Amino acid sequence: MSRKLFGTDGVRGTANTHPMTAEMALRLGAAAGRYFRREGQNQHRVVIGKDTRLSGYMLENALTAGLTSTGMNVLLLGPVPTPAVGFLTRSMRADLGVMISASHNPSEDNGIKFFGPDGFKLSDEAEAEIEAILAGEAALVPPRDIGRAKRIEDGRGRYVEYAKTTFPGRGRLSGLKVVIDCANGAAYRAAPEVLWELGAEVIPVGVAPNGFNINDRCGSTYTQTAAEAVVAHGADVGIALDGDADRVMILDQNGRVADGDQIMALFAARWADEGRLNGGTLVATVMSNLGLERFLQGRGLRLERTPVGDRYVVEAMRRGGWNLGGEQSGHIVMTDYATTGDGLIAGLQFLAEMARTGRPASELVQTFARVPQLLRNVRYAAGQEPLKSPAVRKAINAAEEQLTGKGRLLIRKSGTEPLIRVMAECEDEPLLTRVVNDIVGAVKAAV
Repeated sequence: MSRKLFGTDGVRGTANTHPMTAEMALRLGAAAGRYFRREGQNQHRVVIGKDTRLSGYMLENALTAGLTSTGMNVLLLGPVPTPAVGFLTRSMRADLGVMISASHNPSEDNGIKFFGPDGFKLSDEAEAEIEAILAGEAALVPPRDIGRAKRIEDGRGRYVEYAKTTFPGRGRLSGLKVVIDCANGAAYRAAPEVLWELGAEVIPVGVAPNGFNINDRCGSTYTQTAAEAVVAHGADVGIALDGDADRVMILDQNGRVADGDQIMALFAARWADEGRLNGGTLVATVMSNLGLERFLQGRGLRLERTPVGDRYVVEAMRRGGWNLGGEQSGHIVMTDYATTGDGLIAGLQFLAEMARTGRPASELVQTFARVPQLLRNVRYAAGQEPLKSPAVRKAINAAEEQLTGKGRLLIRKSGTEPLIRVMAECEDEPLLTRVVNDIVGAVKAAV
């Protein structure tokens, strides 16, 4: 059974445009409610969280209407991080969790992500079944079985308290000055609270959401703002989250950035030394740098690669029994602590390593030597299939021949935006630039 509506991370698009309309959200809520509703039971629970986008109000109301029409009782959490929804779905014994967010995308976009009762994101198969229900008639419950909806005031507080328990040696952040950039997004209250309550001196950035400024020149996809704050305030470290706080970038005291690959390398090495890295394996996607793979091999560890998308990382981790994985983009998945990427908890683990070793962030953010990597994106219009163009295929084949034995090439469609992503790695940087530019030029000509 194939999926057409769901991408690599739920359903996503421009707000008030298909599929991110109130009508579709209502229908999607009803379909998901139907899928998760257990016959013969009336205490069905759904938790719904959201980030700070203006369109979140519209989608929240529409989803609530669809879910209650199928007998689900809805608990509205308000703005909370995506990992908080995964945590609270399981903690509150809900049948379903929903996060309304387009993550790192601009404010005009939005998305809907589903979590199962175990707190993990749904499989491709489950999403396909929900799409099949969506294609038919909604099976509405009789009037007496319609669900209720209410706001939950302590959802964020529950998550804050849990996040603090993941930090070893509670209160040991005393003396550390930390910049936290919340991207004007879902963690704008939770993240500074956790850090302050653990004893840090907190410099908050991106904590004034207005419905339109999420990810706007701030957060993990625009680390310049956090870097400037780190340097200006003489901070020891910076933590930059994305709009729904499931991604993180770490900045040292000089403003230098460590991406997800560097963070995962640091954690994998530490966990392996402590005997905590299950199976001696780190799970990452095809986008992760070749230098990470070489670093792990040098320590007798292995890298398990998956398709792009933190959901696929988690699925592989669960199949293999592995407990650490993530993406170069900053999704860090630690199943000892969370069911999905959690930027705040990953940041806490980095701070714990600073506290444990007494070493500055600058000595921790560059764990391995990166192989030069170049990524460029080309936007295309609806209905276009640039990768089927003969000219594009010819350029890709030529690049693969030139990189044989010297590096690697990855061409793919984004699962969250209408982009063709062209990525190559090679220690011969002029060759690297040339092959990527050739493919990008061919794709641009095709669109």
